[in-house]
Amino acid sequence: MNVVQCKMARVALGWGTRDLARNAGVSPDTIARFERGEELKTSTVATIRATFEAAGIEFIPENGGGPGVRLSRRLDGK
Repeated sequence: MNVVQCKMARVALGWGTRDLARNAGVSPDTIARFERGEELKTSTVATIRATFEAAGIEFIPENGGGPGVRLSRRLDGK
């Protein structure tokens, strides 16, 4: 998960940085630091990613069109 994917996932879920922080069990400052491009511990990034995935976000790897995110089919009703 990169910084842009983090921001895109938050928007897809309608979450602010405080919402993500609360759901991931980290501080809002941690989310802000990550989204500014600061390096976090690998385990912290993994926790944030797992929080998104549990909420229904799928991470799309770079495949010629760039990395992205989408809501899983089970949540978007399609």
